[in-house]
This record gives sequence, C-alpha cells and structure tokens, in this order.
Amino acid sequence: MSDTRAVQAEKPNQNSSMPVTKSAILGAMFLMATSAIGPGFITQTSKFTYDLGAAFACAILISILVDIAIQLNVWRVLGVSGMRANELGNAVLPGLGWFMGVVVFVGGLVFNIGNIGGAALGMNSMLGLDPRLGGFISAVIAVLVFVSKRAGLALDRIVVGLGAIMILMMLFVAIKSAPPVGDALRSTVAPDKFDPVVVTTIIGGSVGGYITFAGAHRLIDSKMTGPENAKEIGKVSVLGIVVTGVMRALLFLAVLGVVASGVALNQDNIAADAFRHAAGEIGVRVFGLILWAAGLTSVIGASYTSITFVTSQNVKPRTRNWMTVIFIAVCAAAFLIMNKAPQTLLIFAGAFNGLILPIGFGVVLWAATMRSDLLHGYKFPKVLLAIGFITWIVTVWLGWQSFSGITELWN
Repeated sequence: MSDTRAVQAEKPNQNSSMPVTKSAILGAMFLMATSAIGPGFITQTSKFTYDLGAAFACAILISILVDIAIQLNVWRVLGVSGMRANELGNAVLPGLGWFMGVVVFVGGLVFNIGNIGGAALGMNSMLGLDPRLGGFISAVIAVLVFVSKRAGLALDRIVVGLGAIMILMMLFVAIKSAPPVGDALRSTVAPDKFDPVVVTTIIGGSVGGYITFAGAHRLIDSKMTGPENAKEIGKVSVLGIVVTGVMRALLFLAVLGVVASGVALNQDNIAADAFRHAAGEIGVRVFGLILWAAGLTSVIGASYTSITFVTSQNVKPRTRNWMTVIFIAVCAAAFLIMNKAPQTLLIFAGAFNGLILPIGFGVVLWAATMRSDLLHGYKFPKVLLAIGFITWIVTVWLGWQSFSGITELWN
C-alpha cells in the first residue's frame, strides 16, 4: 500500500472519537427518510395505488428490500471509511468522485426546482397561498436553516420535526380512509397484477441520485466514523430504513382506503382528491401540510447533499453552508422566473440521477471488497456483500433504463 493511500485512508477518521449527539443520529435517519419521500414520490405512490390498488403493495415491498440492501452497504462503507461518496470515488479511481459530484449537483439543481414547486403547491392546498409566494417562503425557510449559527443542529431538528409530522398526518388519513389491510398484506407477496415499470419507477424515485447518500453524508459530518462505530452505524441505517418504510406504507394505505371504496378520483391531482374523500376539507389541508413538508425537507436534503458531493471535508462548514444557501437561492429564482419546473429538464435530471446509483453503489462495493486500506482494515460482512452485489445488478439495469430514457428524449 502506497503512502498516499495510507494518508487517504487515515485522514477522514481523525475525528471519529468526537462525541455524536442524539440529534445528529436522528437527523441522519430522518434526512434519509424525508429525502426518499419527496413531492414526486407522493405523486407517484398515489397514481400507482389508484392504478394497481392493493397490488401496489408488492412494488412497495420490493422498493423497501432494495433500499435495505443498498443502504446497509452504503452507510457502513462510507461510515467506516469516514469518506463521503465522492471522496471514496476519487480514492478508488482519481476523478471518478468529481464526475459523480457534477452529475449529482446538476440533477439536484434541477430537481430542487421541482421540490420548491412541490412545497409551493403544498402551501396552496394548506393555506390557499399563491404558489409563487408559497415557493418563496419555503425557500426562505430552507435558507434560514443553513445561515443559522448552528446549522447542523437546525438541519437535524427541522427534518426530524417535519418527518414526524408527515408520519402522524399520514397515519391520521390512513385510519380515516379505512384501507383493506388484509388485501394489502396478501398482495405484498401474491399481487393480482405486477408491473415491472412501476417497480423501476418507484425504486429510482426512492433511492436514485443524491437520496442514497444523504443520511450517510450527514452521519459522517457528525463524526460517527471508523471501524469502532461499525455496529452503531449499522443500527442507525436500519432505523432510518424502518422510518422510510413506515412513511411509504402509511402513504400507500391512506390512498388505498379511498381507492378500494370505488371512488373515482380526479386524475389531475389523485393524492389531494384521495385525502379529500378520506377526511373532507381537513383532508385537503392535511395533504397540503404533508406535501409542503415533503417539498421543504427534499429542498434541504437535495441542497445539503449536492453541496457535499462537490466539496471535500476540508472545506469549512460555514463556507459549505453559504454555498448551500446560494444553491437554494438559484433554484428558487429559477422557480419564480419559470413559475413551474420544466418537464423536459426534470426528465433529464431523473435520468442522470438514475446513472449515479450503479456508479456510486459500485464504488462502495469495490471499496468493501478490494480496498480494505480505505476501511482501516475492517472486515466487511460477507452476507452484506453478497446481498449488495445482487442488488447492484438491479441498479445497473435501472441505470440502463435511465440511459435509454436519455437517448429517447434526445432523439
């Protein structure tokens, strides 16, 4: 092993002994969950539940299983190495990490316009505000998180608080809509119909692009790193996955209850109409609150993670926070100028983000298998590796689908 590799392997772990606060751990868990449950995911889940009914439970289960396989490997490798995904990529192959960073940054920039739009629509449903004003207010709130003197603590508290609100509100509507839980449970393993395109879409929307790495990067910033923290890192990642799974399941059940009753929902806004039928006017307000919370936490998560992908840990936190503020401001300005997220750009961004997962996950598995120096000699569990490699094949297929989408759109 060269001296350069030794330095790369040791440097990120210098602060691993620093105390990690409970707030930072919860923040990492909920950053993962709320990044996965954005405005787009809410819209997709509502649409697919309307189309497939209880059978959509199988797609939800598959997406959760894929999420588990990916996150258990990603969190442990990045956490033990003490390196962010872009830093690990550069250590494995010089320049690869920066390529990953540029793709995530561009995808995050465009997607954030949509996230601000989702928050704006949420405020419109919740309070009746003009979407442009709602988008502006939401962007200002996101900016305030990062200009705070204790930005890390502010980030942790707002994603945990809004994540808890989303869970409680989804639970309220799920109870009100009285879904056929028995049919949903049966359909998780024996669906009446199965659509692979739906599975591909839901997986890409919940673990694509920056989403996979958001929580792990936050954990690294909190200094929970190194082989001595491997078990704790694994526990935190599992808890984060549980939170994500609960949020997905509750949203599915909330809409399923209305769909199963035979109500014809408005195709232009299935989710909002489902919540209206489940809980009346209160349901519309609750939907607005959930959509706003999903949009705002996604703005925060996408902005934070996108900036971590184009900076190193040597950059001062204050400098990185101001870069994040500028990132949010540019996205907000684009939203206000265009008044909506351009569909073509969003398709491109989604496709590009689909390419990141097989590359980033491949780097993680390569480091776990071939670069024990980067993991400080830590012996990676073989079971996790086996599950990871099987799942990586799935991500390659998803990436190919994304590449095909880019090609078709370009032509």
